[in-house]
Formats: sequence, C-alpha cells, structure tokens
Amino acid sequence: MPQVPQTLDALAVRTWCGLALEALGRSREEIDAINVYPVADGDTGTNLYLTVESAVAAVEAVFAGYETVAAAGDEAVATAGDDSVGTVGHDSVAATGHETVAAAGHDTAAATGHETVETAGHGTAPAGAGRPTLADAVRAMAHGALIGARGNSGTILAQLLRGIAQVLATDSETAHTDGQGLRLALRQAADAARQAVAHPVEGTVLTVASAAADAATGAEGDCGTVARAAYEGARTALAATPGQLAVLERAGVVDAGGRGLVAVLAALVETFTGEAPGAFVAPVDVHARVAEAVPGAVDAGGVHPELCADGGPDEGGPAFEVIYLLEAEDAAVARLRDRLDSLGDSLVVVGGDGLWNVHVHVDDAGAAVEAGVEAGRPYRIRITHFGLGDVHTAGAAGRQPRERAQRAVVAVVPGEGLDGLYTEAGATTVLARPGEPPASGELVEAVRRAHAREVVLLPNDADLRHTAAAAAEQARAEGVRVALIPTRSAVQGIAALAVHEPERRFDEDVVAMTSAAGATRYAEVAVAERQSWTMAGICQAGDVLGLIDGDVAVIGSDITATAETVLDRMLAAGGEMVTLVLGDDAPDAIAARLESRVRESYLAVDTVVYRGGRQGALLLIGVE
Repeated sequence: MPQVPQTLDALAVRTWCGLALEALGRSREEIDAINVYPVADGDTGTNLYLTVESAVAAVEAVFAGYETVAAAGDEAVATAGDDSVGTVGHDSVAATGHETVAAAGHDTAAATGHETVETAGHGTAPAGAGRPTLADAVRAMAHGALIGARGNSGTILAQLLRGIAQVLATDSETAHTDGQGLRLALRQAADAARQAVAHPVEGTVLTVASAAADAATGAEGDCGTVARAAYEGARTALAATPGQLAVLERAGVVDAGGRGLVAVLAALVETFTGEAPGAFVAPVDVHARVAEAVPGAVDAGGVHPELCADGGPDEGGPAFEVIYLLEAEDAAVARLRDRLDSLGDSLVVVGGDGLWNVHVHVDDAGAAVEAGVEAGRPYRIRITHFGLGDVHTAGAAGRQPRERAQRAVVAVVPGEGLDGLYTEAGATTVLARPGEPPASGELVEAVRRAHAREVVLLPNDADLRHTAAAAAEQARAEGVRVALIPTRSAVQGIAALAVHEPERRFDEDVVAMTSAAGATRYAEVAVAERQSWTMAGICQAGDVLGLIDGDVAVIGSDITATAETVLDRMLAAGGEMVTLVLGDDAPDAIAARLESRVRESYLAVDTVVYRGGRQGALLLIGVE
C-alpha cells in the first residue's frame, strides 16, 4: 500500500481535492439522475463536479507557484554571471501573466497577472519555498470553490469547504493538523453551510453534513479514523433522507446534494487510509422510480418531471436561477439577503472577507441583479431560465426532450461584448473573465447545452488547448462528434465563425474554419503590472505591451502609439481585413485613429470594430 498522510498538510489537501474530483466524475451521471430537489433539473452532479474542479485548479495553482519560485531560485544560482537568454523563456507569459500548461494550467508569473497566486488570495510564494503551507492550500481550495461554485448544491459545497478552511487556516500557535483539527473543521463546515442557507430544509445536504460532523465529534483517533466516522455518519444520514423529504420519497431516491457530499467524504477517507470505502448503492433503479413517480418522466439524459418540495407536478416555481460573485461589505450582504429572500427561494449566500457567491431562484432576474448592484459589485453573472424542458415550471411533465441540432459551435470568449457577438452568430459561448479561465467541465457543459450531434470547439486561447482537448474527449465519450480547432485568440475565432456553414459536410466545414483561423494573425495590447524580461527588452510596471502571435514585440508608453506600431508590423506582411476588439479601458479615440491609419496607409484593407467589454486586454487585433 502506498504511503498516505497521517496528518493534515498541504499535500493531503491536494490529494483530497484530486480524489474528490475523480469520485464526482464517476458518480456525476448518477447524481444528476436523482436530482429532484430543490429543482428537478438534473444537474446537481455536474454542478458539484465543476465546483470541485475549480477548487482543484486553485490548489494546483498554489503548488505551481511555489514550485516555480523554487525552480527559479535554483536556476538563478546555477546561471549566476551567465549572460543567457534562456531565462527569458516564454516572454509573453512573463509579461502578461497568461496561464501556462507547464504550470499545471495556471501560470503564476509576471507582469499583467491574468492568473496568479494572488487571485487565490494568498500573495506570492516566499523565496526558496518548495511547498505551500496547510493554510495556503485550504485557503486556495475554499477560494477556488467559491469563485467556481455552480448551482444550489455547488454553492453549499463551497461554503462547507470554506468552513473547513476557517479552522485549518487559523493563525493560532496550535496548528489543527490531527484528528481533533479535522473534527473541528467538519463541525465548522456543517454550521457555516447551514447559516448560509436562508431557509434550511432537513433531508438535504445540510442534514448529511451535520450528521457527518456529529459522527466525527464522537470519534477518537487520527485523521483516518475521524474521516471514516464522518463518512459513515453521512452515509447513514443520506439513506434516511427519503423519510425526511416527501419529494424524495415519491421519487424513491436519496438527496442528490447529500449523495455528492458522501462521495467527497469517501475521498477524504481514501486520502488518509489509502483505501476507498464501499460505494453508496442507490436503493433501486432511480430512473425507473423517477419515471414512475410522475407519468411521462424521462431519465437524466432527457428531462425530469417537476417534483416540487411541497406539492406535485402541477405547482410551478420561479422561472430563473441567478448566480453571481459579489464584492461587498458584510452589512450590505445582510441587507441583500433580506431583499433576495423576498424575491424568490433557494437563497444561498456564501463567502466572506469581501467576496461572496450569491445563488437564488426568482421570477424577476433583473431585480435580483439590481439588488446585487445596490449591495456592491456583482460580476460573473449567470442567469439560467428554467424552460419548459427543465421541469421547474408547471406543466413540464410529459414533454419530450427537444430534438438535437445537427451541428453547433462552442466558443470561449473573453468579454461580454464578444459573448453577444458570438451568440448572435449562433455560437454557444463560455465566458472567460480575466484571471478566471474556464475549466474543462464548463466546456463540456457548454457542449451539452448546445445539444447537437456535431460540435466545433473554439478555445480562442493558446493556454486552453489542453483544457479544450480534455473537454472534447469527454464529449466524444458521450456520443458527440467534436472537432477542436486550436484558435489562439478570439479574433481567430471570429474569422472561423465567419466561414462556418452548417449545411456543409462536417469535415469540409471544419477544414474551412481551420483555414480561416490559421490565416488570421493575432495581437493584443495590454499594460504590464510589474517588471519582467521579454524578447523586446525589460518592461516596467505601467509599460504598454504589444504582443504579436503571443510574443511581446513592442514596449511603449502610449496605448494608441503602441497599437499603431503593432498594426503596422502586422500589415507589413499584407492583409485584407483588420479586426479590432476594444476593451472597456481602451482610449475612446483609439478605434478612429487606427481606422484612419489603415485607410490612409493601406489600400484595399477593410477594418471592422467590436466592443469586447471587460476582456483583460485593452485591444485585440486580427489581420486576415
């Protein structure tokens, strides 16, 4: 048997997160299938998976940061006195901080900081450190889960992980690294999650979490003993949930969120013992029981009937699920809770220290967002309509799943403006905000949302190629024909989408889109956040950087002048079409200036301008 940690440390947290993600990956479809409360929309397993995937990414980013610093220190010693360009390496990464696959998918370096350890709220790794502390790891885990939480169940899980972090990341002299520390952490987790829910209901994940904490409290011994006691307590409580919630009893299933938590706790047992406990066995064929509960129901591959907590399939619920991250003070959040509670149900507000994740089901989605604006700064806003096929609205029972489209395009876009542009062109989009690259699970979810037999996937970022490849493989395993076009920028994606013709044979369409993307050179203009080495020289914080095809080519002091230089260099090799995508912070006059330059200096070259919104870069440039 391989060695396993006997105490809580950063490596144990990393192992637990990884095993939990694997466990949820294996049980995702089963959990989706039994999702009948609070909304029977068949996505609890997927939401839990995406939440933990975000936590894993954050923990890996912290480990990568420490390893990068340690490696850099070793290299500096080994190369002291050498005049070598080898330390420049990936200059565009150093200068703009785009995440790199080499660092487990999350770069931690340099100038504009698009994905740094700071985004997990931990600062930079101390020089010479090779491994993060327990506090580093659990804070990253909690932060990652918070910003990536999806759905009601994912939001509650994020608060459970935050409660664990509150105990294990304490700054007191006594570190909670033993069984006693784990007992305290599980108790705090259960209490924090219950407090985050506006109207706690028994027979849900809250009940299972409390049972796990109660069982752990009575366990004496090391972390493995405590973890196993918590798992057994949770498993027993989960089996009893149908007797506590009528909707579960009618469907003949256990609570889906609680089932997911049992999987996460099973991973905790495996972390400390090296052995996975026996899998929880569903009482019956859940698909058959759900179908029997309400005539006309279908399984999780299609649509569930509505199964409301206090009624039957004739009673409807709010039409929208609204989720957003919120930067706000505690007092403002308290007022927000009251306001949202009056607007809808399934209200869960988790987080703290100025950053919150808000989840609510409402009929007036605009009012829910406006309430967030009044409280602070909401962002990463997701509004999902519970359509007729999602069974939350009345009369969904008996409806057949909608027919699959023949072909769809799924694209990652860096800002709200491009999101609208791509959507108008018929693409299904995944919004990637600065410092928040989408995980593979989000791309898979988008492919499912596209609901097509054939999908063309446009990652629109060189650093997402492995993430997109993993998503494509998962989608293929689910029976979808997927072609991944390795677009490295949103402007290449625009070029590909412009020649997309769904009526063509799939292979011909993919070839045409790939050719259009490959014929488009791409550039961006950004501002350096710190000093860094680049192929164009040393940049200082505040310098304007012009990147062409991923490499820093120009360092300037004026945004418009730098953009002109970049554009001139790109057009020196020829071109027929210039695409400009303006970020929110781009100067107002820059588009007119660049359009004028193209018109006056380059014959027969057209220019098109789009507003990209909050896209990270000040300006994206494409030349076809």
